Amino acid sequence: MSQIIENIKTEIAKVLVGQDKMVEALLAGLLCRGHILLEGVPGLAKTTAVNALAKTLGLNFKRVQFTPDLLPSDIIGTEIYDPSTNTFKIKHGPIFTNLLLADEINRAPAKVQSALLEVMQERQVTIGDESFKIDLPFLVMATQNPVEQEGAYELPEAQLDRFMLKVVVGYNTKEEELEIARRVANNSFESIQQVATLEDLNTIREEALKVHMDEEIERYIIELVSATRDPKAYGLEELESFIEFGASPRASIDMYKASRAIAYLKGQDYVSPIEIAYIAKEILRHRIILSYEAEAEGVTQDIIIEKILASVPIP
Repeated sequence: MSQIIENIKTEIAKVLVGQDKMVEALLAGLLCRGHILLEGVPGLAKTTAVNALAKTLGLNFKRVQFTPDLLPSDIIGTEIYDPSTNTFKIKHGPIFTNLLLADEINRAPAKVQSALLEVMQERQVTIGDESFKIDLPFLVMATQNPVEQEGAYELPEAQLDRFMLKVVVGYNTKEEELEIARRVANNSFESIQQVATLEDLNTIREEALKVHMDEEIERYIIELVSATRDPKAYGLEELESFIEFGASPRASIDMYKASRAIAYLKGQDYVSPIEIAYIAKEILRHRIILSYEAEAEGVTQDIIIEKILASVPIP
């Protein structure tokens, strides 16, 4: 693995204890220019992780707390009238940054959520009649609280599909939580230093693109995604009534890119089925639409993905 990646992980570990999956997801998102959706209860250092990553690379970081009264202009910006010149000026919103933390994204109404769609996909913002390009790199990390449903708006499928990964963030281990308590109580967190530049980031991106993927592995990815659409063809008749819609072609694209990034982060120059299985849930869980029957019987996307991984032949 690149020394640059090691240095970034070392710096992040100064303020973040554990949560390795979340850190790997952030790094994979940066390498693949993919956005990340984090689901977890408050207090699991999601904001800390993004802020730390931004500091290690010297990038701009902004956080937006999503609320039911938020307007699209609060995020993307708006036109403001200037009486001195009798003209309108553009005031850029917090979306003009490198790393954006959209905190509790499911608390904002549909208009605000849709305002992010153009930016996430096209890397540009339209204010009035003008379009503005977002500086690269640009990464949206959105969080949602799975516990509280009051005042929350479910994310539409079109927006969920724009996220490369959906990571479920769990609690730290007892040992990790003890270490966190000690550090906070003693104020013993170290300050983070910038250890990489944009040029370094572009370098490791190019290196990650060189990770080899055999044709059999490529076809394995397509088979896994196809199994979410037609489980009967893979001997999974019991899943047919649980899946309303399977994963979109973006799932295949993102699994291809993310598995290569994960292999690179592990120091490998090739992708194996292990990397596919490691990242499969994060790629697919937000792209499989469950039926009412699945919800009634308590069948989750993760259960479906586990059954697919166990049934599709490994190359």
